[in-house]
Amino acid sequence: MSRIRAAVLGSPIEHSLSPVLHRAAYRELGLDDWSYDRFEIDEAALPGFVGGLGPEWAGLSLTMPLKRAIIPLLDGISDTAASVEAVNTVVLTEDGRRLGDNTDIPGIVSALHERGVEKVASAAILGAGATASSALAALSRICTGEVTAYVRSRARADEMRQWGERLGVAVRTADWSEAAAALAAPLVIATTPAGTTDALAPSVPDAAGTLFDVLYDPWPTALAAAWGRQGGKVVGGLDLLVHQAVLQVEQMTGRTPGPLSAMRAAGERALAAR
Repeated sequence: MSRIRAAVLGSPIEHSLSPVLHRAAYRELGLDDWSYDRFEIDEAALPGFVGGLGPEWAGLSLTMPLKRAIIPLLDGISDTAASVEAVNTVVLTEDGRRLGDNTDIPGIVSALHERGVEKVASAAILGAGATASSALAALSRICTGEVTAYVRSRARADEMRQWGERLGVAVRTADWSEAAAALAAPLVIATTPAGTTDALAPSVPDAAGTLFDVLYDPWPTALAAAWGRQGGKVVGGLDLLVHQAVLQVEQMTGRTPGPLSAMRAAGERALAAR
């Protein structure tokens, strides 16, 4: 029996949950002839790896630092990926084309919809890295008013305003020293590294709205735990990871709907075992 292959590429990659999620999907869908691996690949090694892919390959997941480096190696990318100049999904077609997409953006929207967050009048973003641009793109679909981005430097503030202009989102920037004010927004998306928002935990308001914290390990973050104690809705990084992976599975396998519950359960078990 010939194997159909897919994999996640990035550096570092050893802690990626993608193999756990995709393999769980294959089991649930009865795709016994599919395999999903992980490869430690940096930007320098990427062209050689992609150039060596044979017809048995169906798709790739891309994590940092490859989401932009992959673009010149592709035959085309979706409008969603082009909007943030970042590809996290490559589908290899039967006629040999390599097509890129970004499932992080609809993944954020789907994770919020699952928790009942369909539209918000305003929002706040903590941070200004690559994930923040995807968060802005997601907010362009669900936020009807202004987004305030809390950042540490003028350069980052300029970048976020530029992304806002490009994505059609009204973006206001504020210094990170004022980040506690962000917590009053109806939707707060935290895109910062582990530990960055811990100092904000005591400032969670009594009537907390929705927090989307993109981290998943360790979980909960101090901010997410405090948010939950105040009765606010909390969406976590595993929610994002699972929703974007479901979309990847659907694109790579052609099978819909992707098995969301089985993939989430597998992810939860893997995190609990760490």
